[in-house]
Amino acid sequence: MKNISYIDHFEQWQRSFHFFRRVKVRFCETDMFGHLNNTVPFIYFEEVRTEFLKALGFMDQWTREESEEIPVVADLKCDFLKQVFFDDELYVYVKVHEIGRSSVDLHYMVKKDDKEVVLVGRGTLVQINKRTGKSVPWNDVMRQKLQHSQSVLFV
Repeated sequence: MKNISYIDHFEQWQRSFHFFRRVKVRFCETDMFGHLNNTVPFIYFEEVRTEFLKALGFMDQWTREESEEIPVVADLKCDFLKQVFFDDELYVYVKVHEIGRSSVDLHYMVKKDDKEVVLVGRGTLVQINKRTGKSVPWNDVMRQKLQHSQSVLFV
């Protein structure tokens, strides 16, 4: 396993994920060599992140017309560990790694057939005011939900 700067103990880190979505690699997501295109994992990360935020109730709040806040991705990284091909069944996981004042560091893990880890990643999501672009601190309820998600098993 290659050294990944944001992962200290890989096996322990791997066991700490609870929330996932299944994805099947479509033909249009592969390159001329049959490999998963290197831009596609970011779409998978977005999909699982959005579903995770829905499960926490954040998306309902952010998508209300009167809402002042929206989430933005401040950075996003993917490390490719193994090859992925057309028609592979993937399990895309997300978890809260660290909670900031108005940000959250999310970690991602992608397994092939829910066994072998093929991709890992991390990224920072920041809650901002959609008019000013300034960061907005998490309220107590949101912070509690983020903290609770670190230990809850999603079904």
